[in-house]
Amino acid sequence: MKDLKAVIKENKLIAENIYELTLTLPEKVNIKGGQFVNISTGDSSKLLRRPFGVMKAEGKDITLCYQVKGGGTQNLAQMKAGQNIDILMPLGNGFDLRGFKKVAVIGGGVGIFPLIATIRAYPEIDFYTYAGFRNKGAVCLLDELEKSKSLTVTTDDGSFGEKGNAVESYLADADKINADCIIACGPPIMLKILKQRLNERGNKIPCFVSLEERMGCGIGACLVCVCKKSSGGNARVCKDGPVFDINEVEL
Repeated sequence: MKDLKAVIKENKLIAENIYELTLTLPEKVNIKGGQFVNISTGDSSKLLRRPFGVMKAEGKDITLCYQVKGGGTQNLAQMKAGQNIDILMPLGNGFDLRGFKKVAVIGGGVGIFPLIATIRAYPEIDFYTYAGFRNKGAVCLLDELEKSKSLTVTTDDGSFGEKGNAVESYLADADKINADCIIACGPPIMLKILKQRLNERGNKIPCFVSLEERMGCGIGACLVCVCKKSSGGNARVCKDGPVFDINEVEL
């Protein structure tokens, strides 16, 4: 883990309220798909850094995407190329897919970003990706998702791709794909439904999920991001995760 001062290379709007931010680091930092960074939003009145999953790492450049929701991300969206930004990285455990050959990828909304990094990290794996968005205006990064062996895009209103959601779209193809692993990231309700539906089907293959939780410090000290474990007790999403076996945590 390193506390670095990065330089903004590009900060551009790519979909409705979705920005793609590329930062140049002072040194190359190895980062796994599913790991995240904590960055300052450039506003001294907002002391806590914000966590963002990394979408791409190339040399000294890393790219992440974020949705403008509150004051912090609104301020971040106004930052320009050439400005400095403080970044703490890499954080979390990430996805470890060594040994798998066929992986089903289920992403919802901004949950696709860390999944893209994972697809890029394992070119030897056949990925079958199901990406769900709210509507056509929210669809983004198809060029990255198309690095999968197959890609199915759904929207809630049917304005792009198939009408429906990524979970049900995957389940309709599950027997045909015959994947040996599932990875997923998206809204809590999506992951909860995924767990329920897999249990109903008597799922026997590993399923790893990246949880989206509000975080304070990003290093496990503040306990803001605690989640409940299925076996009892708690886990810190930022330190023990954010990637967990789906049966390890309550959703």
